[in-house]
Amino acid sequence: MAKTIRWGILGCGKIARKFAADLRLVKNAELIAVAAREKTTAEAFAKDFPAKFIHGSYQSLVENPEVDAIYIATPHSFHHEHALLCLTHKKAVLCEKAFAITHRQAKEMIDMALKQNVFLMEAFWTKFLPHYQKLKALIAEGKIGTVKNVIANFGFLPTPPVAPRLYDPALGGGALLDIGVYPVFLALDLLGRPDEIDAVMTVSPQGTDSQCAIQFHYSNGALAQLFCTLLSNLSTGADIGGDAGRLRLTHRFHGPTTLLEFYPGTVDTRQEISFAKAEGTGYEYEAQHVTDCLLRGLVESPVMKHADTLLLMETLDRIREKAGIHYPADDH
Repeated sequence: MAKTIRWGILGCGKIARKFAADLRLVKNAELIAVAAREKTTAEAFAKDFPAKFIHGSYQSLVENPEVDAIYIATPHSFHHEHALLCLTHKKAVLCEKAFAITHRQAKEMIDMALKQNVFLMEAFWTKFLPHYQKLKALIAEGKIGTVKNVIANFGFLPTPPVAPRLYDPALGGGALLDIGVYPVFLALDLLGRPDEIDAVMTVSPQGTDSQCAIQFHYSNGALAQLFCTLLSNLSTGADIGGDAGRLRLTHRFHGPTTLLEFYPGTVDTRQEISFAKAEGTGYEYEAQHVTDCLLRGLVESPVMKHADTLLLMETLDRIREKAGIHYPADDH
């Protein structure tokens, strides 16, 4: 019988609840520990997602000898600190995106994982979802020819009361790190590192970006147009255009409920492409992947590699420099 990977969750917010629910669908995995800064928060979480250990501090979680892997579900401004805490205690880590605030922070996290010889992966769930796997396969099969352009947007209007962290520069607030990571990820994964970047933003009253428009330029002539906003509800769709056809991901292109459409010609040639449907909310795929990696003794994912995360963080830094987005984390 295969060994079971014993998971802990660090941070008991909304996304942690989704992950915990989907972890029940993962083979050879079990949730055994949850941790929050206040034990009452962890206890409330454990009422819905029972765990053997309920920790009132992150330190006690990482010191728990029965925990094999930890899912970091805190806001991205804390990922650097919390990942280093886990890694120094030899705990495998699946860290939510944005992985860090800056490329420098991300490199420190990855360097620590390599030093400790411990698994670390950015929780970019989209890369593991069936629709995205299908999209990548269709492109690899040449269904749309050579990719010439990527157009993607992500936008929503926060409902009151708006969490202060969403705009706080000290917490890496703003549209780019909160939701812009998805369009940027898509362009990088399909087209690679851009040769040039243009970016402009709309400044929020707090000094962060309430929306950001980005263009990637490639020496081979390919272009990407990417947009993120906290000022409007958008379709949050994506188009991938090639010289032999087009693929479209409809509403919420980053999630499992999107539709995948193929257009070999003009708009009236639309074909809906089927793919496996998620049993949960979609987090089970990345959790299964990490569990399988750990059972194989890997310290790096062959799918979401350290280099992928470093490229994403470097590109986000380049975008911020162009658009004039500044965080206090840049200064130290």
